[in-house]
Amino acid sequence: MTVLILTGQEDVTADMVVMHLNAASVPVVRLDPADLTAGAALSGEYVHGSFHGHLSTGGRLVSIHGLRSIWVRRPGVPAARAAQPSAWLTEEASQALYGMLRGCTARWMNHPDAARRARHKPWQLRLAQRSGLPVPATLITTFPQAAREFAERFPDLVVKPVSGAHPQEPPRAVPTSRVAPDTDFSAVAYGPTLLQRRIAKRADIRLTAVGGTLMAARKETPADADPDEVDVRFATSDVPWRPAEVPPRVAAAVHTYLREAELAYGAFDFAEDADGTWWFLECNQSGQFGFIEVETGQPLARTIAEWLARPAPRDHEQTDGRHTVTP
Repeated sequence: MTVLILTGQEDVTADMVVMHLNAASVPVVRLDPADLTAGAALSGEYVHGSFHGHLSTGGRLVSIHGLRSIWVRRPGVPAARAAQPSAWLTEEASQALYGMLRGCTARWMNHPDAARRARHKPWQLRLAQRSGLPVPATLITTFPQAAREFAERFPDLVVKPVSGAHPQEPPRAVPTSRVAPDTDFSAVAYGPTLLQRRIAKRADIRLTAVGGTLMAARKETPADADPDEVDVRFATSDVPWRPAEVPPRVAAAVHTYLREAELAYGAFDFAEDADGTWWFLECNQSGQFGFIEVETGQPLARTIAEWLARPAPRDHEQTDGRHTVTP
């Protein structure tokens, strides 16, 4: 049976996993939904109570019922590279592709429905609280007065986007930034603003979850670090990421989070304070892991490949169109 990876052709992170799948002689097909009608094709037949579906890409033809797992890595917008792209064609291609794939018995990393829900940061914060993960005091608001009162209660704040990257082409990451003490919050009225108590961190933590396997990496904050550099993605520090042990209470809470979110993969970001508490910041359901593997040597790509290579679940293991997250 075949592993299907939905991602762009230039995805070095996916390449790392494909290398392990090839080494294990596991058939793998890589398809970018953006190529539909321009290099990729699909067909599904529903006759006499049965379904037969096929995908074609790169000269390969694969049966949808012959898929053991589907990795929704970084897929492009369906039919974006068609001869005459349009919003209508994108919707048609999306409905056809993902509608057919939802009908197979393959294991998902991650199921599109779960992934779409998991991207909502307000939902993440509430689930993290319920799962037992410490969450910094946070306010999401369009009320300037609410922002002012929150700043009075928590004078040391950061501001970050609610949705993540800015939707320009190519997408631009918007850094988390400190809020100046004399900030005028009037502009909050023009768009939802996420304010959060700043954690005086001694380290950043990236915890990568693959099924039931948790691997954490720690990047220590230098003693002379600029206190305004609160976003590790934009920090000037050359301190490397190093492997870290996951505290048992954090591990238990992360497993609860994954189970409730119905995720097989998640990249969790934490801020570690002076007392050693790991404060939950976010969980990216399709977060990068290549840079962590390169610096720490942790076998993240191999672990993902092994998860994808497992046999497809039996039909009775499905629940509401999704498959249970197996450890």
